[in-house]
Amino acid sequence: MKKQIVKRFSVFLLILCLLLTTGCGGGNVSGSASGDNSGQAGTGEAAAEKTMVIGDTTFNAENWEETVDPHRTYNGWACIRYGVGETLVRYTDNMELEPWLAKSWENDGGLVWTVTLQDNVTFSSGRAMDAEAVKQCLEHLLENHDRAPGDTKIKEISADGQVLTITTSEPNPALMNYLGDPYGCIIDVDASDFENGIVAGTGPYIVKDMETDHHLTLTKNTAYWNGTPKIDTLTIRTLSDGDALSAALQSGDIDAAYGMAYEAYPNFENDQFQFSSINTSRAFFASMNMTSPVIQDPAVRRAIAMGINKEGFVNTLLDGHGVPGNGAFPDGFSTFGGENVKAEKYDPQGAAEVLEKAGWIDSDGDGIREKDGKKLTVRWLTYPSRQELPLLAESVQASLKDIGIEVDINCTSNRREFLADMNSWDIYASALVTAPSGDPQYFFTTSCLPGMSYNFGAYENEHVNELIEKLSTEFDTAERGKLAIELQQAILDDNAYIFCSFLEMNMISRKGVTGYTAHACDYYQVTADLDID
Repeated sequence: MKKQIVKRFSVFLLILCLLLTTGCGGGNVSGSASGDNSGQAGTGEAAAEKTMVIGDTTFNAENWEETVDPHRTYNGWACIRYGVGETLVRYTDNMELEPWLAKSWENDGGLVWTVTLQDNVTFSSGRAMDAEAVKQCLEHLLENHDRAPGDTKIKEISADGQVLTITTSEPNPALMNYLGDPYGCIIDVDASDFENGIVAGTGPYIVKDMETDHHLTLTKNTAYWNGTPKIDTLTIRTLSDGDALSAALQSGDIDAAYGMAYEAYPNFENDQFQFSSINTSRAFFASMNMTSPVIQDPAVRRAIAMGINKEGFVNTLLDGHGVPGNGAFPDGFSTFGGENVKAEKYDPQGAAEVLEKAGWIDSDGDGIREKDGKKLTVRWLTYPSRQELPLLAESVQASLKDIGIEVDINCTSNRREFLADMNSWDIYASALVTAPSGDPQYFFTTSCLPGMSYNFGAYENEHVNELIEKLSTEFDTAERGKLAIELQQAILDDNAYIFCSFLEMNMISRKGVTGYTAHACDYYQVTADLDID
C-alpha cells in the first residue's frame, strides 16, 4: 500500500513539474511568484514572474545620468526613458506635441497658459495626480534645476482641481515644448527620495534599487493609469564598453541593447535579433574652445571645418547608419532643416590654402604646419560611451593630418574633469539631440548663449544673443523658422560648431521582445507595451 501511495505521489509530482515547465515558456521567466496574476496563470495557479534585462551605454555619471531624479542636471533622461516618469506632453515621431499627462492646453496670446490634466492618473506612491501635485512638482523643479527656470520663464503657478494655470515672466511660445523635456517629468515631491535620486512618478515602472554606473532595477506599477505593464522586473544594466554590450546581447545575458556600435551590427543581422530604427536630431558635432589661442585663429577654425570628411565618416565608419550634417538640424527637419544654411564643404586643398595664407606652413617637412615656431596641434576631447565618437575622432585625425594639422585625441570617460579645465582641450566632440522638443530654441539657448550648460567652448556673439532673444518671444511659427535659419548661419559663419553627422537610432533586441521601439526624440524606451516571450 505504501509503495502505491509513493508511486502515485511521484506521478503527481511529475505531472505538476511538466505543467509548470510548459507554463514557464522562455528562459526570461522565473518561477517566483508575482503580485499581479493578470494574464499569467489561471485561477488557483501560482503566477510566474516575467523578467527582462536591457543593456544601455548611457546610464552613468559620464553622461550626467546618475539617477532618475529629473530635477537634477540631465537625470530626467533616465527617468523618462525607463518608464519611471512622464511629462505633460509628449512628442510624436514627427516631433509634434500631443497630450500625455495633460489633456489640453491653451495660451491667452501672452503670459498665461491654462493646462487641463488627465483625471485618472495616480503616482506610484498612490497619490492622485491633481493640479496641486503638479504645481508642487514644477515649483520644486524651478528651485533645483539649472536650466528649467531660464527655459520655461515660469513666474507663478496656481492650481484648481485638475486645472493648472501658469503665468510666465515674458511671452514664451515654447513653454509646452520645454515641459515635454525630460526634466518636466511629473513626480510626487512628498514621496520622492531626492537625496538618493529615487522618485515616485506616474510611469509604468517603479525603482526598486539603483547603483549609478552599474544598474537600475524596476518593478511594474500595478496601478498604472494607461495600460498594464507586461514585465514584472526590468533591469537596466550599464554597459558603456561597446564590446561588452555586443558580447552580452550575443550570449543572452541581456535581452535588448541601446547604444550598440555600428561596427557590431553584423553580429545581429540574423533571425535571432531584430532592429528598431529611426532618424533623429542627435548630432555628432564639434564645439570650438573659443578661449584656446590656436582656436581663436579664424583661419584654423575654417580650415578644420573644410578638412573634416563628413561623408567619409558616415559612409565608411558608420556604414551608412546616419546622414552627414550641415546645420544644427538634419536636412528636411521642419522648416529650419540644415538644407537651408551654408556650411563649409569638404575641401582639403582649399583648407590647405587657407592655412598657407594665414602663415601656417610646414617648414621642417614633417607634415605638420607651424607658425611662429609653434606646431599646429589641436587637442580633441571626446568620450567612449557614445560608440560613434571615438570613430569620429579617428576619422578627423586622419583627414586633418592630410592638411597639416596634428590631432591629439583624448577619449575619456572622465571628460567632465577636462571640460572644467579650459586649458586642457581645443575641440570637444559630443552627441546632442539638438531639437528634443521639436522646436529650434532648445539648441541655441543651451549651446550658444554665454554661461549656458552646453556652451562648453565659451562661444559668444552679440548678434547671436539678440537673435536668440527674438526667437524666445516669437509666437509665429514661420518667423521662428526664419530666425532658426539665421541663427544657424551665424554660428556656421563663425565656424564655432561643426555638425558632422546625425544619428540613425537603432535599438536591438532578441526575437521575442516586443514594444522596444526607437523614437525620433530618443525618449520613451520603456513603456507599458514592452514585453518578452
